[in-house]
Amino acid sequence: MPKVRYINANNLPMGKTLREHRDRHLHRRRKKRDYSYIIPNQPPKLDYLTDNREDVTLTWVGHSTFLIQYAGLNILTDPIWAKRMGIGKRLSEPGIPIEKVPPIDLILISHSHYDHMHIASIRRLLNPKTQLIVPVGLKKKLARKQIEHCIELAWWEEVVIQGVRITFVPTQHWTRRTLFDANTSHWGGFVLEPAAAVKAIPGTVVSALGLTNEEQERPDVQQGLSEENEEPGSCGRWSDTQNANMTADGHPLPPTVYFAGDSGYFAGFREIGDRFRVHITMMPIGAYEPEWFMGPQHMNPEQALQAFRDVGAEIMIPMHYGTFKLSDDTAEEALARLEAERQRTHTSRDCIKLMIHGETMIVHAQQKVIES
Repeated sequence: MPKVRYINANNLPMGKTLREHRDRHLHRRRKKRDYSYIIPNQPPKLDYLTDNREDVTLTWVGHSTFLIQYAGLNILTDPIWAKRMGIGKRLSEPGIPIEKVPPIDLILISHSHYDHMHIASIRRLLNPKTQLIVPVGLKKKLARKQIEHCIELAWWEEVVIQGVRITFVPTQHWTRRTLFDANTSHWGGFVLEPAAAVKAIPGTVVSALGLTNEEQERPDVQQGLSEENEEPGSCGRWSDTQNANMTADGHPLPPTVYFAGDSGYFAGFREIGDRFRVHITMMPIGAYEPEWFMGPQHMNPEQALQAFRDVGAEIMIPMHYGTFKLSDDTAEEALARLEAERQRTHTSRDCIKLMIHGETMIVHAQQKVIES
């Protein structure tokens, strides 16, 4: 029986020729990079994280691994505590030692690449109640590794677990773990929201000014919108005061969190923003050099900021940089380019939350107050 091969929404192929691989190898040999900058670590709030059942929190472990505490659930994204990736050493220690991680309820896997699905880490994190949510095509692969309790989702499919709706959303990427299994499972990101949230209506986006997306296209309001986006704290297309997630009877709910997984820049970010009222997004900014080679599968910092704006979120947390040497760019370069693009686009400093390993961002659901 022929294997199912998954594709991107726009049928964009990801394969490279032998000549392109050779040219990339020559490029890497010629270009010297300074990897001396290391993302700092801080001691994690272990007592708080162990006891917390009320606040929404996001703790950066490193790379694309976050501990997310949401509606009483402890959730991990793309867990990797590996000391090496291929022949390269991890550049800094994980933000939380794996033996100190609170008991995990859910593990979200964006795709099967080794830097996003590390089997040894997953096995150490499992307890009898741990549930995995994975892309379609991956459940059987994990079963062969004796990892059970998996729910498979295709793009736009959702599951509700203990009052949290988890939706698997598209990315532009690919996957492979062996010579013979390329694209035999899918790839994507995840949106977390309260199951009681009033969903956005696709195609009718309301800005912080109270304008629909059609109204925003009018020439007479374009200048006003541009000026609005330059004001401190003006981020995204949703307003905490006017368009926060609410129950049907008007009570505030925890914010919607979007974990973007691993992706090149594509039109799907705008569709995700149309379907969800995203408050916080974790967006990849690294592993983009050389761009002629990596571009279809990994965003550069400028594209990541544009994707954040397309999604319409309030806060962007950069990720997928500074943990492993996956390409020719460096953490210092990625952050410098992100800051330059932030200034060029007049994006408020309040919109981008740069975290260090071990840092916890706390979101008080009722007050919408964010602190570290």
